[in-house]
Amino acid sequence: MRQIALPLLLLIHSFAYAAPAELDWLELMPPEDRKALEEMPEIEHDSPESDGFSDQGGLKQGAGLPEVMYSAKTVSALDGKRIRLGGYPVPLETDNKGRSTEFFLVPYPGACIHVPPPPPNQIVMVRYPAGVMLDDIYAPLWVDGTLKIEPVNNDLAEAAYAISDAEVTLVDESDF
Repeated sequence: MRQIALPLLLLIHSFAYAAPAELDWLELMPPEDRKALEEMPEIEHDSPESDGFSDQGGLKQGAGLPEVMYSAKTVSALDGKRIRLGGYPVPLETDNKGRSTEFFLVPYPGACIHVPPPPPNQIVMVRYPAGVMLDDIYAPLWVDGTLKIEPVNNDLAEAAYAISDAEVTLVDESDF
């Protein structure tokens, strides 16, 4: 009996701790938003440098964009699912050692300075108490954890999702 029980326990353990499913950013959008995004006309991507910086805005959308660019619609089947999502950090909070403990994860680099920013259903709040050193916000990260539908609204941005039990690692070139 022991000869069967040990391999069976190891098999169950490997399924329980298997790597989370890698998620594509578009999977965070319901089908109607993906369709609207595909059909959206070309929009300007001017950066705020041309008008000078101000303390207004951040990742929040300005007026006049197609409705899908303001969407906070989520995919309910993803709530509570363990996922792996690759993206770029927009730092929010740091600890006393300079490690980022809270940041928005966004699908493309420089989302904090480009206009227009992603819609809320393309921004994920990441809470990572262990902290990660972010020497370069243009360096991609992997975030593994349980995705929750959780509206987050602060002065910088609105997010439709959050991950609180995150494991964060820098993307290695060998990942490609």
